[in-house]
Amino acid sequence: MNRKMMDKVSTIALVAAFGAGVTPLVAQTPAAKAPAAKAPAKAMAAKSGDIMVPKFEADPYWPKPLPNGWVLGMTIGVAVDPKDNVWIVHRPAALDAKESYGKRGEGVCCSAAPDVLEFDKLGNLIRHWGKDPGHDWPASNHGILIDKDGNVWLGANANRAPSADPGSKQQYESVGSGYKTLAAPVDPEAPAGSGAYHDSFVLKFSPDGKFLGEIGKAYGSKGSLDKDNVRGVAQLRIIPSTGELLLADGYGNHRVSLWDTKTMKMTRMWGAYGKAPTDLNIPYFNTESPQFGNPVHCAQPSNDGLIYVCDRENNRVQIFKVDGTYLKQFTVETMTRGDGAPWEIAFSKDAKQKFMFVNDGANNRIHVYDRESLKELYWFGGGGRQPGQFYAVHSIDVDSHGDLFTTETYHGQRVQKWVFKGMVPLSQLLKEHFVGNTEYAVPNVE
Repeated sequence: MNRKMMDKVSTIALVAAFGAGVTPLVAQTPAAKAPAAKAPAKAMAAKSGDIMVPKFEADPYWPKPLPNGWVLGMTIGVAVDPKDNVWIVHRPAALDAKESYGKRGEGVCCSAAPDVLEFDKLGNLIRHWGKDPGHDWPASNHGILIDKDGNVWLGANANRAPSADPGSKQQYESVGSGYKTLAAPVDPEAPAGSGAYHDSFVLKFSPDGKFLGEIGKAYGSKGSLDKDNVRGVAQLRIIPSTGELLLADGYGNHRVSLWDTKTMKMTRMWGAYGKAPTDLNIPYFNTESPQFGNPVHCAQPSNDGLIYVCDRENNRVQIFKVDGTYLKQFTVETMTRGDGAPWEIAFSKDAKQKFMFVNDGANNRIHVYDRESLKELYWFGGGGRQPGQFYAVHSIDVDSHGDLFTTETYHGQRVQKWVFKGMVPLSQLLKEHFVGNTEYAVPNVE
């Protein structure tokens, strides 16, 4: 099949993917479905009382295939740097034995890619590195940040020791003609238990992987009031107005914590509703819970001085001022159990960051909100393994052009690029069945 025919087939597949959960139309290319240009889009929207929203299409050819027979495991962090290069972090040890024959010389394919990979705008792999001996290293990678100087920060979220060399015979034991894992590891996505917690740190590296520093230390955490260690950090960000490191802290702790990037010292912390965090064992899936559940999975700063915190297992997002003052919350798919609904958040690139994109890894979609009103406008994605669909969509970031980048954990094991196609009337997206919506649903805002 030549590239032109592949493009046509991929376009049809994407239309079907965007329509997941919506009554399908006959698959057509976007060009064939476009409405007649009787009036500019803005005029059409104004006349009908419609609203203008961003349109995205998945690029099935981004990134390009990895070299050396490398494949990705659970892909659990994405960050766009100031040059619009895209960085991801994944879990090499997440590959099963049949995905890593090449590592052990039992077949031609394949082996785990290095932990950290950098891609250029075209999807070419331009840099990669992995474990650096001589200091703590995560048992379970989780989250990545590129600061203004190009330095790389990594989170981690396991309460167990690191496994053997990923894909090696030491990671598996022989069972007949196959392999199984030596021991069932603690699920890195499960709520943290009690006892010693290995990933009680975040790490800082140069762009080429040289170790620069560490907050906390392995097994160091003493709980949610500890000012020297973290405990299962899920996401890392920099607050634009203060330059502080902002952590969703996280899988073991029940808090947001902020740190000075030079001294590596804590500046402040808070729990749900801006109160002091606790380590009480409180049932999940309660949108009125007095405490964050585990994980506190995102802490996303906006340009206007707000911080949006994903309390994933309680199906809510709480909004704070930078000083920790609680403002309000909204809920996301409150019927969700399992992993909970709001996983990560990104904002559109306009000056006011009008649109908010909320990853929903349990329901396999991205919810698009008007950030000011907190009204959900539409969602896209849907469950599946084809381009434009999701299996456990985990992390999200946006580049200077407005393109979105998402990663998928568990068996999703990939990164996808969503190309920003401009602003269009919402009614057009609904008519094309590129998206679903909730009839302009208003979440439970308090």
